[in-house]
Amino acid sequence: MNCLLCHSDENKIYAELESFGFPLSYYQCDICGLIFQSPEKSRAANPEFYAETYRKVYQASSEPTAKDLWVQEQRAWNLTGILQLVSIGSPGRMLDVGASAGVLMNTFQEYFGCEVVGVEPGEAYRSYAESRGLQMYASLDALIEADTRKFDLVSMIHVLEHLPDPVGMLRTIRRELLSESGALLLEVPNFYAHDSFELAHLVCYTAHTVTEVLKQAGFQTVFLHKHGIPRSSLLNLYLTLIALPLSPGTETPPIQPDRMVQAKRQAGLTYRRVVQKLMPGKAWLPLPDEEEN
Repeated sequence: MNCLLCHSDENKIYAELESFGFPLSYYQCDICGLIFQSPEKSRAANPEFYAETYRKVYQASSEPTAKDLWVQEQRAWNLTGILQLVSIGSPGRMLDVGASAGVLMNTFQEYFGCEVVGVEPGEAYRSYAESRGLQMYASLDALIEADTRKFDLVSMIHVLEHLPDPVGMLRTIRRELLSESGALLLEVPNFYAHDSFELAHLVCYTAHTVTEVLKQAGFQTVFLHKHGIPRSSLLNLYLTLIALPLSPGTETPPIQPDRMVQAKRQAGLTYRRVVQKLMPGKAWLPLPDEEEN
């Protein structure tokens, strides 16, 4: 079993637990420090899992729920604000990988006036997005075969942690889909604040390891923001990054290991417990009642 970042086979068990009734084993790479599941053993590494099973396991329904749509809307407006702050220009053509119900696509289309395309393996969510007039594909391969035009912006919001080959996927996006002046927009759970251990999370990212993944894929991170939107005002549950492709011919830098991962994780979760106890109303913001929405 090899690390999903540096491909070393030197690792140790980091945590063993259950998620949605399934046993999980997370490993820590002895070389780079990445926390990951074995794709060979994980049910979530199978593409068919996302086509029909993923949503049923996580929310007992394959169809978009009111709560899920609300979360997507809050994320979409937060990401819109971030793109306004970072000087990369308004995208003319945007691709959302793991587009879910297409909420981010609709928001960017409305706000930036850009052409939008989505990739979503979940059949019910893809159909929902298509019913809203969005152009959708079931896989990245299907998109590449059908459309050779490149994009000014590629977004992957809570997608990278699900991928069995994150570096390979990002390299494909850089080479095949992103224009030379384009930008990559990412968001992942923050291992030093988020629970992170879940059936579908093949990788648990820290700010350090997600940046190293981007480097190995040929990107330079130009923006990194820790925040809790839309779930918390105080906890840095998520990492949002913007990265630009490196110039052709740029040598890939050596991987810098993440140090003291377990200690940082313990410190982060201790802080979370204290904040939850002292300021519960800000630590966790309420989600809308699905029946009322």
